[in-house]
Parts: sequence; structure tokens; C-alpha cells
Amino acid sequence: MNRFLSKDFLSGVMFIAFGLTALYFGRNLAVGTTVRMGPGYVPHMLSYIMLVLGLIIAVLALYNGGDTVEAPKWKPITMVTIGIIAFGLLLETTGMFPALVALVFIASLGGDEFKLWEVLGNIVVLTFLCILVFKVGLSMNIAVINGVW
Repeated sequence: MNRFLSKDFLSGVMFIAFGLTALYFGRNLAVGTTVRMGPGYVPHMLSYIMLVLGLIIAVLALYNGGDTVEAPKWKPITMVTIGIIAFGLLLETTGMFPALVALVFIASLGGDEFKLWEVLGNIVVLTFLCILVFKVGLSMNIAVINGVW
């Protein structure tokens, strides 16, 4: 039973699940041939590659064993998820700056060490980089602060 709870086996199962999911969602795309590729050729081939790699990883894990999976740490998972949801809700209503501040602050609460000065530094740097990339570099029509810029 320990071999089924090893990190390698579970990652192989994850690869297989992703490959099957991609095949399911791409089932209506025309595959075509190698010479005349359709829109579903690359997704199908990547799905098959993921299935084969997942199968190899899972079988090798059953044969060799490996490290068992530790219990998930729920605090970081929960806080990052809440931060992403807050970012999504705030982005359109308040703009990119308040949404990024909320995302970084809430996600930082999920860590073991919370230092306010480090979080404020992260907020400043990440906000500056996001404005530089998305607003200036890519010229996306995203409000930094609604009604101001």
C-alpha cells in the first residue's frame, strides 16, 4: 500500500489524469496528419506524451518504491486561494494596484514567517513590475486604479 502513496506514483497518476483530460477536451478537434496538421494535432500528441510519461513514472514507482507523501499544509493552500479570488474580484472593480496589494498581502499570511516590511517590499516591487509589463510593455487596457489611471 505504501507504494501507491509514494510521490512518484502519485505524480505519474497526475500526468495520466492531465493527459486524459486534455484528450477529452480536445476530442472534437481535427487531428489531421503529420504533413497536414489540424488544430488538434499538437494537443493530442502532447496528451499522448503525458500519458506515456505518466505510465512510465507510475510503473517505475511501483517497482522501486519511494518517498511517501506528507500531509498537505492547508494554511498556505487556503490563503493563496483566497488571495487569488480576492485579486479576481478586485481587479475589475478597483484596478490592478489594489488587487495586487490584496493578493500579495493575503497570500503572505499563509507563510510561517510574516514580516510586514518584507511584504510591503514585495507589494512595491511586484506592483511596479506588473505595471511595467502589462500597462507599459504590453499596452493592455487595465486600469491601475479605477478612475485615476
